[in-house]
Amino acid sequence: MRVDTIIVGAGHAGLAVSRLLTNAGRDHVVLDRGRVAERWRTERWDSLHLLTPNWMTRLPGWCYSGPDPDGYLSSAELIQHLERYAASFQAPVIPHTTVVEIGAAGGPASTRFRVGTDTDTWHARHVVVATGPHGGPYLPAALSGVSGRLEVVTANSYRHPAALPPGGVLVVGASASGVQIADELSRSGREVFLAVGRHTRMPRRYRGMDSFWWLAATGRLARTIDEMRDVRAARRENSLQLMGNSDPCLRSRDLDLGVLQGRGVRLVGRLEDVVGTVASFGSDLDETVAAADLKMHRFLDAVDQYADDAGLNREVLPAMRPRPVKVSDPVSRLDLAAENIGTVLVAAGYRPYHPWLQLPVQAPDGSILQRRGVTSVPGLYVVGQSFQHRRDSGFIDGARHDAKYVVDHLLGRKTSTIPAPASGRLVA
Repeated sequence: MRVDTIIVGAGHAGLAVSRLLTNAGRDHVVLDRGRVAERWRTERWDSLHLLTPNWMTRLPGWCYSGPDPDGYLSSAELIQHLERYAASFQAPVIPHTTVVEIGAAGGPASTRFRVGTDTDTWHARHVVVATGPHGGPYLPAALSGVSGRLEVVTANSYRHPAALPPGGVLVVGASASGVQIADELSRSGREVFLAVGRHTRMPRRYRGMDSFWWLAATGRLARTIDEMRDVRAARRENSLQLMGNSDPCLRSRDLDLGVLQGRGVRLVGRLEDVVGTVASFGSDLDETVAAADLKMHRFLDAVDQYADDAGLNREVLPAMRPRPVKVSDPVSRLDLAAENIGTVLVAAGYRPYHPWLQLPVQAPDGSILQRRGVTSVPGLYVVGQSFQHRRDSGFIDGARHDAKYVVDHLLGRKTSTIPAPASGRLVA
């Protein structure tokens, strides 16, 4: 079968591209291994809400229009939101179609790509990879020696506390997923240990506004990758230690290490090794926590400066900052069996994974080499990667900017010019 453009992935990024191509009258299909928003259906826990407020749920020709712009959509609500979006322009989504190979067809430009699926083979002039920033879950090498007596679960397969084996839980990773899951497990009555590595602390609200409002107002979400001194570090930035909540009475609630510790969650350092059932942890927990606090206060300093410059009255919007986190007696070694821990739940992020992409555009770590979504292979694009161009590229709200640039380039429209990186090379 032949089509001008194939989009791989029917999440928010793929649908954003589809909407823009539909507006332009361009022939295309959207292939997905499941349904619209499949990852949100099958790789998220039941109680999850977006970190970003509803007013940030913006896509080309579509935005949140409900009664609660300052709330946070649940996974189920986001699925419905994206389903309505796809239906609004009759997105040509072909569900339950797994892409197994994307390669060069070796024919004319009109069919330069061969896209093999588990049902058919397609030929296309353009391909847009929109599978998002979440590839495969990262499993630390430290877990290679873990005992078979312990269940190892990754965050994308966790659903709710009752689905885990009996006993306590060691949660590995203290970014958004790790702290939210640790909080839920602790509230369910489980004994919880949280292995803490590098993380980004942030208050849910500050001076009366959501932190994402301040991130947008101060221009931080619009910063581009060309402004970053360390591209790789910028793209590996941890998700913010935040949570969303549907209850208006709880939505300003912070969720940080101090809050968790106050509820009985035991904080330990970065996981270094597991031999059988004995886990070893780094001794730098105090320094890690202090570094996160310092980074948070630098951001809040910038917010205060922005607010002062804008003439926002401190009496109306008081600057109440989170208290420092004081770690209580961290341990360096822990016998998980002796502590009745039955599960190690890994929330250590994801790594790029595109085994079906048989084209020379991947870096050694599996990420796709690109510049503003344009790869070195003519006609091959990517949308929805972490910090693809702007800092918000990996958020639902930010993908619209990358989608527009990619579609303009694909259609041959004039695109804005930006300075080339010093190396002059594409970057992952």
